[in-house]
Amino acid sequence: MIKSRKISVKGIQIATFNIREQDYISLTDMAKFKSYDSGVVISNWLSTKYTIQFIGAWEQLHNPDFNLMEFNKIKNEAGSNGFIISSSFLVKQTKAIGIISSAGRYGGTYAHRDLAFEFGTWLSPEFKLFLIKEFQRLKQDESVRLAQGWDIKRTLAKINYKIHTDAIKEHLIPPKISKSDEATVYANEADVLNVALFGMMAKIWRDKNPNKDDNIRDYASIEQLVVLTNLESLNAEFIRREFSQGDRLKQLNEIAIIQMTSLLTNSSINKLKSSTISL
Repeated sequence: MIKSRKISVKGIQIATFNIREQDYISLTDMAKFKSYDSGVVISNWLSTKYTIQFIGAWEQLHNPDFNLMEFNKIKNEAGSNGFIISSSFLVKQTKAIGIISSAGRYGGTYAHRDLAFEFGTWLSPEFKLFLIKEFQRLKQDESVRLAQGWDIKRTLAKINYKIHTDAIKEHLIPPKISKSDEATVYANEADVLNVALFGMMAKIWRDKNPNKDDNIRDYASIEQLVVLTNLESLNAEFIRREFSQGDRLKQLNEIAIIQMTSLLTNSSINKLKSSTISL
């Protein structure tokens, strides 16, 4: 699962994500249009004979590993008195790929957009129309980002990522550290770069931009991301030389200013120069 993006439909925030070049939409979020007990709403939809038939037809078109034998058992029971099925059971029994149940930060039940739109019809034709409209707007926005080189910018940001994280792992993370503490170390070092280049930590940026789902680096210019890749490599080397965090931050900020000055006009760099350089 990659980074989730959200659309707003009838006042409900609905998460979407892309996997295997396919768009998935959160049924858990959509179900809130009917009730905050999303699991019950989804199960009620899945338990109708038409829904089961539709999912089966979709899976046979898109999923070569679909277990048709197990599916037929479910289809024969669909619509009968007392028939109730959960998304996780359906996926487990049939190896369906159109529906995904997951835990964690983006946990819940997601469905391929074809199935999600069908769920929208079941919830409310009006809701479906608003869903399609907002989803199309999201895809148009993504197309604009790609046209502006956003995908290239994100690739640039990852060029020296492994060099940077390897240096952190080898020199800053003590043995037998917990996963949560390890994540904190990585986040702290990421913020060294954020402050050096953008003048603020990631959390401060998120607090200032509560309506944006992405992070500070997603809104960086291509010039900033070029400099960021350079700073990652340099910080990795400074870490290996055992420079203190304060010394590294000061040097990285000075380098960021020099490199950004070479790429941008002086007026564009004034804000960076006046930023508070502290963690």
